[in-house]
Parts: sequence; structure tokens; C-alpha cells
Amino acid sequence: MKVGVPKETRAGERRVALVPDLVQRYAKLGGEVIVEHDAGKASFFLDVHYREAGATIAAGPAELYADADFVLKVQRPQDEEIGSIKSGTALVALLQPLSNIDLIKQLADGGVTSFSMDAIPRIARAQKMDALTSQSSVAGYKAALVAADALGKHLPLMMTAAGTMPPAKGLVLGAGVAGLQAIATARRLGAVLEAFDVRPAVKEQVESLGATFIEDEVVSDEAEDAGGYATELSEDHQRREQEMIHRHVRDADFVITTALIPGRLAPLLVTEEMVADMKPGSVIIDLAAETGGNCAMTTPGESVLVGDGVLIHGPLNLPSEMPIHASQMYARNIFSFFEHLVQDGELKLDFEDAITKDACITHEGKIVQEATLAAADAAAG
Repeated sequence: MKVGVPKETRAGERRVALVPDLVQRYAKLGGEVIVEHDAGKASFFLDVHYREAGATIAAGPAELYADADFVLKVQRPQDEEIGSIKSGTALVALLQPLSNIDLIKQLADGGVTSFSMDAIPRIARAQKMDALTSQSSVAGYKAALVAADALGKHLPLMMTAAGTMPPAKGLVLGAGVAGLQAIATARRLGAVLEAFDVRPAVKEQVESLGATFIEDEVVSDEAEDAGGYATELSEDHQRREQEMIHRHVRDADFVITTALIPGRLAPLLVTEEMVADMKPGSVIIDLAAETGGNCAMTTPGESVLVGDGVLIHGPLNLPSEMPIHASQMYARNIFSFFEHLVQDGELKLDFEDAITKDACITHEGKIVQEATLAAADAAAG
């Protein structure tokens, strides 16, 4: 089986789906690795490193896609790539299938067996494959650093001859993997943290990191699905939630928002009214910018100064700004998934297996994952 690793084509993407030290592990499973020229350069993994590990270097994408039986990517393929993927090829990437139905239809029509790393179920035996967790951890860490860099004051308590400066106050909205890592990082930097999540089960995790969990009648056991993801709340529930959040946003020096609902626009947590009440010099880091943002005034991909001096960052791909470790973590996730799928050098699909069933999006010309198929049917009207 020839395993191909193309250079990422999405603007700003610096990660790569395979790092050199995993090449021999693919070889032991029967995979002959082909890496496109400079595929790892943006993350500082050079062609010479791949060659030394035993990989073949392809001159360009056409050569790679012509030879590859199993393609490893970070981002979903762009329009110019889809036509190059031959029928029968297996593709694994962060496809975000519920938000990219047209792409999924193209892959199905092209006879591509596709797998989405963001559809790996959150079960114990899939932990090594959980790319959402690994990349969210990077994003949360980086978000805290961005907040510290943008804020016009120290994060920790500073006692100096010029006076004592109190610690910065931070608020993290959403205590999933990204939110918890943001809390941990900001706490290590000395900030005082509060956190809110609609799922009461995360309270213990928040408090174990040294933050105060904001409790209110808004918190509900119904706000979490069986997979551990947040679910959409009723309009009345959202209104009461925003009233409670408003009180805490007003006092914060920086706010990091991380709330996402798979396949839907991000929930609105920080309104224009809340931003208007924030102190001049305050900072918002909106990690949900790519799916509409948790803040009403977020501009995806930009940093904007609004009102009396509130700086709002809308980053689109924070893990890509830490490409070395983000690539290493993602590459290990994807190798563990490859290891799960391949036996004796061949792809073996067991659709009775929960991991394969959830992660396989298209196969034999059809959309096979239930949630994506339902979304496709709904889109078709």
C-alpha cells in the first residue's frame, strides 16, 4: 500500500499529516510512504528528513496522487485537489463533513473512501486517534498566550518598588479541551481565572486547575450529548445564560471563548452590549471564529479594536501557529487510526466497529456515515 502525504494547500496551514519519525512505523504495517516535495517545510520537517527515514519524495501533487492508495492530510482537499484523487483511494483528513456537504458529495461521486479525523468517537480505545482533543489542546494553550501578548498589563501579581500590580482577571467560556488548556496556561502565567460551561460535569476539572467555576441555574445536565459534546440550548436558556455571562464579562480583563456545537454555527455568548460594558484595554480571544464566533463583534481571521478600546481576536487556525508540536500530535493520531484500519498491508473496513462506523464518511460511491447522510438529505430539501 502506498501512503501519500501531499503538501497542504489551504492558505495559512503549516501543519503536515506525517512527521519523519513515523515513516518506519508505516513501513512495518506495509505502507510505502510518498511525501510531496516540501510538504513538511512549513512545520520544519524537511525533505531530507523524510528521505533519511525511508520515504520517497514526489516532485508535485500530480505524481503523488497518481501513486497513492491512502492519502493523509490535515485539512480537507481543496477544489483543485479533488479531481486528482483517483477512484478507490482512501483519504483521511479533518473533513468537517457536516459543514462541507458539497465536498462530501464530490468525494462520494469520485469513488473515494474518506475518513474524517474530527468524527472519531470519544471512547476509551479511540483516545490515541482523537485529533480534535490534541489540536484543541494546542489551540487553548496558544489562546492564552495570545491573550497575554495582547493585554496591556501583567497577568501575574507583580510587587515592585513602583507599586503592586494586581493579577489580570480572565474568563473562559466553554470548558472543553481548549478551554481547560487555556485555563491551565493562563493560571501558570499568574492570572486569576473564572470559567463557565453549560455542562455541570466539568466543574471538578475547572476547579482542579485553580479556576472558579461559575455556577448558575443555567447549568444543565441536558446540555451534553452522549459523546461529551455540548448541545444546543433553548432560546430561553440562552437568554438566561447571556444575562449571567454579562456580569462576569464586565469584570474580566480578558475573555477566551471556546464554545462549539458540531455541525452548527457557534452559539452567541458575548453580545455587543457586553462588549460595550467591558473595560478599555480588555481582550477577547474567540476560538469559535471559524464557525461564526461566540462574540457578536468577532471578525473571522482578523483582530479588531471596537468601542472604547476592546481588542477582539478571531483566529481561524491557532494549532497551525504551533506547527511542530501540532503536526507531531496530529501525525500520531492519524497513524493510530491507520493502524486500526490496516491489516496485512491492506485496508480492512469493519462497519460493526464504532470507530470505523463513525469516522468513515464515504465508501463505494455513497455517503455512509449516518449524521452526514442526514445532513446531505436535509440540504437536498
